[in-house]
Amino acid sequence: MALTDTAIRNAKPSGKTVKLSDGEGLQLWITPNGSKLWRLAYRLDGKQRKLSIGAYPAIDLKTARQKREEAKQLLRDGKDPSAQKKVAKLSEGAARGATFGIRADMLIEAKEKAGKAERTVSKVRWLLGLARPDLGKRPIGEITSIEILAVLRKLENKEHLEIAKRLRAAPRPGGILTAD
Repeated sequence: MALTDTAIRNAKPSGKTVKLSDGEGLQLWITPNGSKLWRLAYRLDGKQRKLSIGAYPAIDLKTARQKREEAKQLLRDGKDPSAQKKVAKLSEGAARGATFGIRADMLIEAKEKAGKAERTVSKVRWLLGLARPDLGKRPIGEITSIEILAVLRKLENKEHLEIAKRLRAAPRPGGILTAD
């Protein structure tokens, strides 16, 4: 029997985890401490697996059903919804946590470890330092081509055309110093 919003709101915790089924593998787990958590039970390669969808009421019944359908579509496409969720979470965290400044420092460190000449390393450090005031604290995944263009335009406005050209062609931390 499908769940209703009223049934979910009225469900009370007991001494053990209670599982209420909405059908097609979607379950609401009510833990002894009162948390209400959405889970999706599914089979992949003959093995039972579970996907955490989120907590009620942050994820309401309608949203939980939509997420169930998205997961079922992934299964039809031969993909593991749990693995897809992990990959998305890792890439989102990496994009959010990796700022231009951090990636620039990593690039400089890599050049030093690779045994590049001190002059080469200092040029890369200098070029990336020109963009650091504007982009240094910005997450790589959020930097837009307009922001990059603004950095290059500042140099061009100061008549530093060759420097702007070199900065645009410089080794790129995260591949972001192109105005594509």
